[in-house]
Amino acid sequence: MNANRLVEFICHELDEMKANEVVRLDVRQLTSITDYLVIASGNSTRHVKAIADHLVEQSKKAGIMPLGVEGEQAAEWVLVDLGDVIAHIMLPETRDFYQLEKLWSAPPEN
Repeated sequence: MNANRLVEFICHELDEMKANEVVRLDVRQLTSITDYLVIASGNSTRHVKAIADHLVEQSKKAGIMPLGVEGEQAAEWVLVDLGDVIAHIMLPETRDFYQLEKLWSAPPEN
């Protein structure tokens, strides 16, 4: 699955689990580790974990094996690495603190 279709797949699955404030960031010009970041919020640690678990389960069903999943224990910020796209599911206060959208929107330095 190409990166654009993968982003659409991820956003659909996040929507299925009622994730909040879903944002897609094209980071191809900023890093070589991934093409896109998808950032979303959950209402509680249970919701964050449920969203991440659902994304992993549906990805596997679609034949997309996650390269890694981090943060499931605390579930304040769960990262699901799907290669060309990395999903970050966070509590709103964690998201506010780290401000990934702002960090990854900065132009690269020459």
